[in-house]
Amino acid sequence: MSEEWFDVVDEQNRVIGKAPRGEVHRRKLRHRAVHILVFNTRGELFLQQRALWKDDFPGVWDSSSAGHVSAGDGMDETALREVAEELGVELPETPRRIFDLPATEATGWEFCGVYRAEHEGPFVLQASEIRGGGWFTPEAVSEWISRRPSDFASAFRVIWERIQAEPPTLA
Repeated sequence: MSEEWFDVVDEQNRVIGKAPRGEVHRRKLRHRAVHILVFNTRGELFLQQRALWKDDFPGVWDSSSAGHVSAGDGMDETALREVAEELGVELPETPRRIFDLPATEATGWEFCGVYRAEHEGPFVLQASEIRGGGWFTPEAVSEWISRRPSDFASAFRVIWERIQAEPPTLA
């Protein structure tokens, strides 16, 4: 399989070129990603535990589904694709984009589109990306992050901090 290519973007998230994944990460170039937060009808959030062989944040907990935006692709189509690939389910419609994050060191120099989706599972987790997963109440996630922040990918911690500051965005 050939290496993925990403759009390289400037400080305003405008495309200025493209480069292979390895170069983008090695040179810490700004690029794009999506994070999808999947909630069930009980208000629980599904979190995934990243595979142990991932190059960034192996074995830690992360958004329900997340992934890079490939060169030339949009965030909405990437959000749908990532949920299908990683969780093994087709969403009936594009998840709702609830906010964007700027590219910072904490986000891995990724401009992140953060989405909310609803699904009850069950999921068929992509073994090459995900070690496991589970449903957690928002209160349990907050308490867990406060006790053991290193259990979570840094971008997810930024996302969760924003959600705690602006809880109406999840409605």
